Amino acid sequence: MLDILVLYYSRYGATREMAHQIAHGIEQVDDCQAVIRTVAPVSTVCESTAPAVPDEGAPYASQDDLAACAGLALGSPTRFGNMAAPLKYFLDSSGALWLSARLSGKPATVFTSTSSMHGGQETTLLSMMLPLLHHGMVLSGVPYTATELNKTNSGGTPYGTSHLAGADSDRPLSDEEISLCHIQGKRLAQAATRLAPDSADQPWPLR
Repeated sequence: MLDILVLYYSRYGATREMAHQIAHGIEQVDDCQAVIRTVAPVSTVCESTAPAVPDEGAPYASQDDLAACAGLALGSPTRFGNMAAPLKYFLDSSGALWLSARLSGKPATVFTSTSSMHGGQETTLLSMMLPLLHHGMVLSGVPYTATELNKTNSGGTPYGTSHLAGADSDRPLSDEEISLCHIQGKRLAQAATRLAPDSADQPWPLR
């Protein structure tokens, strides 16, 4: 069974819902299971203010979760056209995995949510790809064979699924957005099964 990590940060719940829909797509593929994790908010003061275990939702991710995954779906709301600070902080802490090339050769995909149509969906997705490329991961998007890309009036993009949450961040995922999340998760899991070593004793490809 391959563990596909769905790692996200969500403030109002939209990105979290996308994570669960992507997980649904992952689990449509035989021998793959989704592992859903989140990250803690970043404190503006020196001491930690978040509990070790979140009050609700997915557990907090550890670097071990990242190292052990066979594939990664990374999700964040937009923050001025970039990923949210808590998720970037977590990725900035993955230097040891970069040095050991633990993620190299593994597939990854990205997704985002924003409150406005022009709130930086595509730039956020592209910025999220950068650390994954540094880790040597193999990026998977959403091709136009997913016909929903030509039908959606809200989220979409071939760089990864996006969602238009609205000014109050309470707009539900559209049918097209949900379908694209399922497609994206399924494609990631399929890529993981093709790239995975033949046995647990073999390393992931590093080149």
